[in-house]
Amino acid sequence: MTLGYPRRVAMISLHTSPLATPGVGDAGGLNVYVGELARRLGERGLKVDVFTRADSDGPDVVELNEHTRVVHLPVGPRGPVPKEALPRLVPDFAAALEPVIERYDLVHSHYWLSGVAGLELKQRHGLPLVHTMHTMARVKNAALGGAQQAEPDVRDRGEAAIVAAADGLTANTGDEAAELITHYGARPDQITVVPPGVDLHTFHPCDQPKSRAQLGVPLRAQVILFVGRVQPLKAPDVLIKAVAELVRADPDRRERLRLIIIGSPSGPDADWSRTLPPLAEELGVGDLVDFRPHSARAELFRWYCASDLVGVPSYNESFGLVALEAQACARPVVATDVGGLRHAVDDGQTGYLVAGHGAHDWAKAMAAVLDDPDEALRLGINAAIHASAFSWDNTAAATLGAYHRAVC
Repeated sequence: MTLGYPRRVAMISLHTSPLATPGVGDAGGLNVYVGELARRLGERGLKVDVFTRADSDGPDVVELNEHTRVVHLPVGPRGPVPKEALPRLVPDFAAALEPVIERYDLVHSHYWLSGVAGLELKQRHGLPLVHTMHTMARVKNAALGGAQQAEPDVRDRGEAAIVAAADGLTANTGDEAAELITHYGARPDQITVVPPGVDLHTFHPCDQPKSRAQLGVPLRAQVILFVGRVQPLKAPDVLIKAVAELVRADPDRRERLRLIIIGSPSGPDADWSRTLPPLAEELGVGDLVDFRPHSARAELFRWYCASDLVGVPSYNESFGLVALEAQACARPVVATDVGGLRHAVDDGQTGYLVAGHGAHDWAKAMAAVLDDPDEALRLGINAAIHASAFSWDNTAAATLGAYHRAVC
């Protein structure tokens, strides 16, 4: 280590690779976060190896840049494993790191499964451990809704052990830092607030007519967009119900209103996604809802651009990268008034925050954007300015501060 900073970092993302496409299976904002952070740290001269479980027949090592690699460890079957079955693989994953872990100055783990593996390595080798929760069992269980399943006790116990022993914890927001203290007894001096970023080269203000022409979206359409894993936590059903409410209140809107849901089923609730098309039919809006699979990020940029607003109705979000990406594209966001979305969205300036998940409240907030072009333009301009302050370079700089405190 030099000047109080680690030179080599073992970054652990056990359950999902930063190379995975967000919106597929368990891949989402965490994948983007790990990949972007590792790249930016590498650009600052740190040697960063991201260790993940090999779940395909791809190459064992993939270089992201001159100093950053993704290393796939042969732990468990070389294929997908349900997230709920992964805890039993944690000891094997930690063991697979044993031959190389002494090369590193610090371990940075992401999500609780990685944190438990990192904790084993810390205890055996005395390495500093920095952990990023991304989501927390106790916070999620306190905000369950709809068809969501409670997080298991093994996760609760694992997270408590990580917090008790970690040299550093990073939190997306001050609110998340407070949750670490309240729910897990974290020490304030353990925590560094590290806001996530957005890829401003990929996501930026764009031409809506051009994007609609490329995607085959009518120019007159009022387009509401949902992006993310299709699961109860993300609550795309709320948008379907709100669309039905919009049409009920104004039947003429049917000719132009569209809800586009982009993403794939995820987690133990994967079958829940099958309830959404019947729900749309039951509410009389089956013809207005377009279900699409995950998109590559370049194509996703075009979908953001083609939309009039992006809905983020999650029951809980540690931050909300989709909200940031949408705003970077100058699109207003309507989101639930929870967690990190309160920081990602500037209520009344870049979009609107909705208390709860009532269809009437969501319809009212979305209509305020859809039916007032001047307001939509104001929100969109503010959104792009707001998002520009969230860069991955800033995220990397704040993370280096966490590393410094952990090693000193």
